[in-house]
Amino acid sequence: MKFDFHIGTIDEVLKVDAQIPEFDGRTTANKLITKLADKANLILIACHDNKPIAHKIGYEVSNTEFYSWLGGVAPKYRKQGVATELRKQQESWVIDNGYSAISVKSMNKYPAMLQLLISSGYQISGYEDNGCVTSSKIKFIKYLN
Repeated sequence: MKFDFHIGTIDEVLKVDAQIPEFDGRTTANKLITKLADKANLILIACHDNKPIAHKIGYEVSNTEFYSWLGGVAPKYRKQGVATELRKQQESWVIDNGYSAISVKSMNKYPAMLQLLISSGYQISGYEDNGCVTSSKIKFIKYLN
């Protein structure tokens, strides 16, 4: 399968999110606009046959650190390297734009993401206790060259 990648739009993010059952429709245009307002940000989209099927969104948290906020791949397209390619493109953009680190949070209920982060050189940097182990967040950071 061939995938195309580009800098995308909030509308494309919403089209991807509608295909991801784990997200339960929680992402709204207003939430995205509010979170990304007044900060450097990047929206990456993966498409198959001109249809958005995955995204990776991040934003600046300081002049040295970029936060990888949201990402997802439609179930039909998982295990085909799409998330890995989005991660690589995001990391490349982060380096090209002068950041020295990229951070991300994930949860125990997403074991594939935890494995992807660790195997991609991200290190555990903290824990955000939200009252139970399934909804608490594990913080990761990767220092870039």
